[in-house]
Amino acid sequence: MDTTTTTYHRSDLVRIATLAMKERGLEPEFPPGALQQLQALHGPGRDADPQIRDLTALPWCSIDNDDSRDLDQLTACAPLPGGAVKVLVAVADVDALVRKGSPLDAHAHTNTTSVYTSARVFPMLPERLSTDLTSLNPHQDRLAIVTEMEVDGEGAVAHSAVYRALVRNQAQLAYEAVAAWVEGAGELPEAARAVPGMDAQLRTQDAVAQAMRARRRAQGSLELETFQPRAVFEGDRVVDLRQPVHNRARQLIEEFMIATNTCTAQFLAHHGAAALRRVVRSPERWLRIVEVARRYGETLPQTPDSQALEAFLARQRKADPLRFPDLSLVIIKLMGSGEYVVEQPHGAPIGHFGLAVRDYAHSTAPNRRYPDLISLRMVKAMLSGERPPYSVAELEALAVHCTRQEDAAQKVERSVRKSEAALYLQPLMGQQFDAIVTGRTDSATWVRTLAPPAEGLLVAGEPLLDVGQRIRVKLVGTNVERGFIDFEQVRAP
Repeated sequence: MDTTTTTYHRSDLVRIATLAMKERGLEPEFPPGALQQLQALHGPGRDADPQIRDLTALPWCSIDNDDSRDLDQLTACAPLPGGAVKVLVAVADVDALVRKGSPLDAHAHTNTTSVYTSARVFPMLPERLSTDLTSLNPHQDRLAIVTEMEVDGEGAVAHSAVYRALVRNQAQLAYEAVAAWVEGAGELPEAARAVPGMDAQLRTQDAVAQAMRARRRAQGSLELETFQPRAVFEGDRVVDLRQPVHNRARQLIEEFMIATNTCTAQFLAHHGAAALRRVVRSPERWLRIVEVARRYGETLPQTPDSQALEAFLARQRKADPLRFPDLSLVIIKLMGSGEYVVEQPHGAPIGHFGLAVRDYAHSTAPNRRYPDLISLRMVKAMLSGERPPYSVAELEALAVHCTRQEDAAQKVERSVRKSEAALYLQPLMGQQFDAIVTGRTDSATWVRTLAPPAEGLLVAGEPLLDVGQRIRVKLVGTNVERGFIDFEQVRAP
């Protein structure tokens, strides 16, 4: 373990992230051809198609992270007779400026996703596009694909329609501020106060999302909690590590995006188009999940059952919220990762086991994910009566490529998070922390400190610690370059 006094800064984390991307086949910078194409763009996308609806007067809003500038979606709603609600989700028409086969598209195809680290975002598309010309920025008219859904009082989508429209973001909002207001712990955000009726909009959207969430959980959608602390910077210094809270505002957007992705998949199938879908297969290692539940005194069926698994997880979250992220990680690993596949309109869908949905196509983040841009192009072709822009063979190759590159990007983000934690902890050498044992093999034991939230290796301590056991540890080593953190167990006096 490198315990030298080398001083690291934000720029070092950017360098570490850049190297990690290159090692995994990702391009951290844009090639000259893409930048040349960017320079030739002089404004947002425009289209004179008479089928495009003017919905700029609707009370659209965006809800995202405090620091997000690549705004892919807007939401709005309107009550309907009988207790139903019309929910509208607008997704940025990135294809209006980034055409298939162009230099910008080629770079997006290479990486297939934006890579998010706290020190720097490596966007799939240049910031002038993703945070301006193709972003649904406040008070700007933008082309979009709108999914209009009729949601009944039970949270089910009774009908849906997909069409092109011109939209205008009336209020840019952030998760934490909206959640605080919805939960009665804060005031209505200033941007929402400036729009008449936005408070009622947010109340209705929250109520609909909670009904949709309850319905999905009853059907077996898994409520998991991942450990992904983010570094907080002041200038060039890391000043904190924070674990994002999955609050009501995040749930609102999550539910509306899941519903939109489902409607997109169904729309393409209805029009006879093959589609790139995001799936999580029924777990092959289900019996291992059964064994995990048995260690908690619970019995699961011998065949995969998402409803039984969700009920078990809900009980564990309530009984032991402190250790729930560690149980979540075990379940996620045993379920297996998601992947992209091509599904034909009349074939049996694989579905998404974790979300408890049958039809699911990533479509709501075309500034950030290439599969979403592919789906957007397919939808536009169907709406205009044109031939699909991708053949089945192209889609199959893209499915494999996007799965591989997205996995690479996630590994980069994980490795950089470890380096961020090592950098934050570096000045705290010798300090003691409360921790939980999160993993153990014959040769190694891992722990997670509670505050700040960081994971590391236990290099000295009792040999037979149990996973989930609470202990006291002392920080004895960090290696920012490799993202290593070492602790020693502190013996009780």
